[in-house]
Amino acid sequence: MTAIRSKILYHKPKTKNKNKKKMPIQEFAYKENPETLVLFDVDGTLTPARLTISDEVRDTLKKLRQKVCIGFVGGSDLSKQVEQLGPTVLNDFDYCFSENGLTAYRLGQEMASQSFIGWIGEEKYNKLVKFALRYLSEIDLPVRRGTFIEFRNGMINISPVGRNASTQERNDYEKYDKEHKIREKFVAALEKEFPDYGLTYSIGGQISFDVFPTGWDKTYCLQHVKNDGFKEIHFFGDKTFKGGNDYEIYEDPRTIGHAVNSPADTVRILKEIFHL
Repeated sequence: MTAIRSKILYHKPKTKNKNKKKMPIQEFAYKENPETLVLFDVDGTLTPARLTISDEVRDTLKKLRQKVCIGFVGGSDLSKQVEQLGPTVLNDFDYCFSENGLTAYRLGQEMASQSFIGWIGEEKYNKLVKFALRYLSEIDLPVRRGTFIEFRNGMINISPVGRNASTQERNDYEKYDKEHKIREKFVAALEKEFPDYGLTYSIGGQISFDVFPTGWDKTYCLQHVKNDGFKEIHFFGDKTFKGGNDYEIYEDPRTIGHAVNSPADTVRILKEIFHL
C-alpha cells in the first residue's frame, strides 16, 4: 500500500480589524487553486533513478500546473535535473530547487544560494574527504567505476560504486547495498569519526548518499516559498523512511506528505487528489 500522511495545518488565528484577506500572489492568480503548492522529489518520484521523465508524467504535471503551483526539490545539481526533466525545466515548474534548495529558482529567476565549503571551511573539509577516500579504498565491492566523491555547491555526494556506473551497474549495486548495507555502515563510520561537525548524512537514490550541514535537508527549500501565501504544501517522495533523503520534508509539519514507490504511483495519487 502507498503511504499517505495527512496532517492538520496550523495557521495563525484571525485578528480583528486587520486588512482584507491576503490575495494570492499575482503571478499565480490564473491557477484554480493558487494557494496550494505541490513539491516533488525527482529520482523515483518523477523519473526512474537518473533516467528521464516520461510523457505520461510530463503531461500530468502540465495539467496539474493549471490547478496549483508545482515545484521539484532534489539533491542533485541543476545540470543533472535538466538531463532528467528536460531542457525547459525552469519554465515547466513554478519552483526549481537543486541541492535541496541551496540553489533555487522561482518562475525561472535564480534566488539566493548557499555554499557548503564556505560553511564548513577548508580544514574540516579536507579531513572529511581524506577519511571518506580511505574508507572507500577499504570496501570490498564487486564493481567500481568513477566519481566516488562529487563536490556540489551545497553538499558533497559520496558513491561507493561511483557515479559513472551504468544503469545496469546501478541496479546491481542497489541490490548488493540492500543486502550488505554498504552505505548505512559508511554513514555510521562518518558519524562516529566527525560527531561535532554538525553534518547530516542522507541516503538517496540507488548508489550514493549526501553530506550537508544539519538543517540543509529538503526542508531548506521551504524558506523560499514562505512569503507566497500557500495554505497547503504537498510533498511527494519515495525515500520517506528515517535516514532517507525525503524523510525530513515528508515529516515536516508544514507539509502534507505522500510516500510513493514509482513515477506511475505519483501519477495515480495526483489523479486521485486533484481530479486530473
